[in-house]
Amino acid sequence: MSNTVTSKVSVGDQAPDFALPSQKGEVVRLSDFLEKSMVVLYFYPKDNTAGCTTEACSFRDSYEVFKEAGAEVIGVSSDSEESHRQFAERNHLPFILLSDQKGALRKLYGVPTTLGLLPGRVTYVIDKQGVVRHIFSSQLGVDKHTTEALATIRSIS
Repeated sequence: MSNTVTSKVSVGDQAPDFALPSQKGEVVRLSDFLEKSMVVLYFYPKDNTAGCTTEACSFRDSYEVFKEAGAEVIGVSSDSEESHRQFAERNHLPFILLSDQKGALRKLYGVPTTLGLLPGRVTYVIDKQGVVRHIFSSQLGVDKHTTEALATIRSIS
């Protein structure tokens, strides 16, 4: 029926480290956050699309709750740093957006595509030891990414 890739990164796995540019042009690594905070790493298809804007604003609206619970939110798509900068400014996003222009991180984590075309929407909750504690994948349930991530973080802390 479909040849969607099953996740290469599974719950219980060590999350692969990465180094990608943010919307501010700084190189961000997963290892920069570990031991200090949990990380909500969410992959989304594209800046400035309806679903992705709704999802980003949902994370924005809960950002302080994530911070208080000891977690950092990081969004990833293949858009450019400039596109991310404009998207973050337009929507007042307080968290980091990473530019994975070649899709290497998406491939490394095994984020599937929908209908073989649209980059998948998957959220990973990573604990302070770098272990993936929860994975939520839903192209259409954009608000659920925030609630699923928050519930997992609360159960860990």
